[in-house]
Amino acid sequence: MSKRDYYDVLGVEKSASEPEIKKAYRRVAMKHHPDRNPDDDSAEEKFKEANEAFEVLSDGQKRSRYDQFGHAGVEGQTSAGSADFSDIFGDVFGDIFGGGRGGQSHVRKGSDLRYNLDLTLENAVHGTSVKIKIPTTVNCDICDGSGAKKGTKAIDCSTCGGHGQVRMQQGFFSVQQTCPRCQGTGKQITDPCHSCHGRGTVDETKTLSVKVPAGVDSGDRIRLTGEGQAGVHGGPAGDLYVEMNVLPHHIFERDGRDLHCEIPIRFADAALGGELEVPTLDGRVKLKIPPETQTGKLFRLRNKGVTPIRGGGHGDLLCRVIVETPVHLTKRQKEIMGEFQVIQDEQGHKQSPKRSFFFDGVKKFMDDLTS
Repeated sequence: MSKRDYYDVLGVEKSASEPEIKKAYRRVAMKHHPDRNPDDDSAEEKFKEANEAFEVLSDGQKRSRYDQFGHAGVEGQTSAGSADFSDIFGDVFGDIFGGGRGGQSHVRKGSDLRYNLDLTLENAVHGTSVKIKIPTTVNCDICDGSGAKKGTKAIDCSTCGGHGQVRMQQGFFSVQQTCPRCQGTGKQITDPCHSCHGRGTVDETKTLSVKVPAGVDSGDRIRLTGEGQAGVHGGPAGDLYVEMNVLPHHIFERDGRDLHCEIPIRFADAALGGELEVPTLDGRVKLKIPPETQTGKLFRLRNKGVTPIRGGGHGDLLCRVIVETPVHLTKRQKEIMGEFQVIQDEQGHKQSPKRSFFFDGVKKFMDDLTS
């Protein structure tokens, strides 16, 4: 019986790359694995056929001879389905389960840390320098991060032989897994350090100085390289990310590069006009209120906002005036307000155009309902 074309077996084009061949083999092998098809007598043959095709097409020299001369070019150089295919199968499926020949390095970089830093609006806008205390782990000074007692060293793991991986075999199915004894390090410490008890790290609280640049906002982060958790078995330390959280302000509200605030003004100042002192983050400034100013009027003070850390120019301060109705009136004030009300009624819509427009509209609306 003639053999099928190896490219057809895996379902790939002749121009397929090595990763594409490996991916195709993984798919076909999983589909026809005998353990997954116990009632299909042809599954084992198809599985072996896929292994044979992968054995040739994954080898550059064999593939070249096969492309030139077909099956005759690799005759006698393949397992032909009679050998143990677990090595080929394990190599491909090792990618899925985190395996791989030779295990993992026992030296690893430490984890990154995050610290939430609360800032006042003033400090966020102008910049500041603060000291923070963080719990962390650092390499043990006694054993230099090895975890082994001074004068000794770790030995190869007796379970995995130093590879960090063990192979689990079930019939044709072979999978590499992290060694349960050494947790993938490939090493065993028979005489642990008395200070870190074999961990290679010790717990500490350290104080760091953080320079906060002007213009930061909530969510901005500063990275302090090498200030994270200590590495494993002498590996490099991780990084510390300081994340900004700007606290609410009792006067200002930030919106990007602009600041907003509400300023209550007296009824008389709104009607007659005047000049007020308003706060900014750089000190007090004068704000001129024109006569007949309505509540909600927005005044823009140029360049009194924020210069963002990423640039783009200075923002503005937007002041919204709120006309405050006087309370706790004296008898004389009530008399004056009564006289004022009479005079205002005589003027009608001339002095209260919005009020007159609204109630004229209300009257028309009600008349239309009853007509």
